[in-house]
Amino acid sequence: MNKLLLDIVKVAILGEFDKTVKINENELLQKYPMLQELRATFVTLTINGRLRGCIGSLIAHRTLLDDLIHNAKSAAFGDPRFPPLSKEEFSFVSIEISLLTAPIEVHYMDKNDLKTKIKKGIDGIILKSGYHQATFLPQVWESLSEFDDFFGALCQKAGLNGNCLDSKPTIFKYNVEKIK
Repeated sequence: MNKLLLDIVKVAILGEFDKTVKINENELLQKYPMLQELRATFVTLTINGRLRGCIGSLIAHRTLLDDLIHNAKSAAFGDPRFPPLSKEEFSFVSIEISLLTAPIEVHYMDKNDLKTKIKKGIDGIILKSGYHQATFLPQVWESLSEFDDFFGALCQKAGLNGNCLDSKPTIFKYNVEKIK
């Protein structure tokens, strides 16, 4: 199964460089019915361990197949932090797929209470405050392993000040199944 999902992402990206390469969606959906399930995914591209693109969906709103294809192309060619992936870079890209569980709101009284309800390295987090929103996949705990550092960076990613937890934003958590 993991190889199938990684192959879908690779072919989706490769098809942008070579228009003769196409995904036979009907055949895949008939052969693998689970690709029809509504799923939220993230596709992360790295080169030599450095981020090269990461785009995803937080809420399942299309089939697993469609979400993978869309997020693969968006991570490769539409991440605003990077120029579009070149064909030369493609041969060096490492792909990671994250299959997300449905987000669950975390009810908390204050930052200390929140700390007891978040599992470092396991929970991905969505932070919302007014029109501001950001997420970090659980993998981000690898580079921001301290609670205050993780949430400070997440607040800033959302366009808020680094100690936005003091104003009690809405927090959701989710888990991922990583596929490499």
